[in-house]
Amino acid sequence: MKIISYNVNGIRAAITKGFLDWLQQANPDIICLQEIKAIEDQIPTQDITAAGYPFQYYFSANKKGYSGVAILSKIEPKKIVYGTGIEHMDFEGRNLRADFENLSVMSLYLPSGTNLDRLDHKFKYMDDFQNYINGLKKETPNLVICGDYNICHQEIDIHDPIRNKTVSGFLPEERAWLDAFMKSGFVDSFRHFNKDPHNYSWWSYRAGARGNNKGWRIDYNLVSENLKERMSRAVILPEAKHSDHCPIMVEVD
Repeated sequence: MKIISYNVNGIRAAITKGFLDWLQQANPDIICLQEIKAIEDQIPTQDITAAGYPFQYYFSANKKGYSGVAILSKIEPKKIVYGTGIEHMDFEGRNLRADFENLSVMSLYLPSGTNLDRLDHKFKYMDDFQNYINGLKKETPNLVICGDYNICHQEIDIHDPIRNKTVSGFLPEERAWLDAFMKSGFVDSFRHFNKDPHNYSWWSYRAGARGNNKGWRIDYNLVSENLKERMSRAVILPEAKHSDHCPIMVEVD
């Protein structure tokens, strides 16, 4: 099963930049989208069906044009779960899960901490999300959590660790949370296969950051530890340029 995660920074904008043509070429079985910035009625669902994805699920934020996640699939899930049941997490449309025969796939869009209020919200979200996943793993052990975590895990995952050490996304407390989250039973699929530096999934639109590869790796496909031996490949796909992020892929047998 080929699974892709992609923060599209607006699904309608991405489609105007050739997203659907790219999707047909990439041909994942499942793609998890973040920051769709639309409700289902605003999305050309028929075009997405024609591109090969008849099973489409959208969980939008209450605020129009903001946040939101989606899962597009070639395979019909057994069950779809919208949100976590925790109100402060769900009103911004940040969690959507599809359960298949022996695998569950979640699209996650973790908040950014752009100011003090949002940083407090991010930390509360992170703590409550950890507790939610701790419970979920007991009933859904084969879990792949795909998405934009808005955190660089280690210095290798950011182009300038020194000057960014006080910036949200690379704060010691954020990194410690992500490290503990992984150690609670998840494998960073990309790092499982690739230990090299200069591999990023997000670049600022400013100062030619993408052209100069001054990026951050903040998107992850985290795979349950018990699925580790079933992973066959994990890559970042920087050639896709429909967003300030790029897609990331994992293959699970």
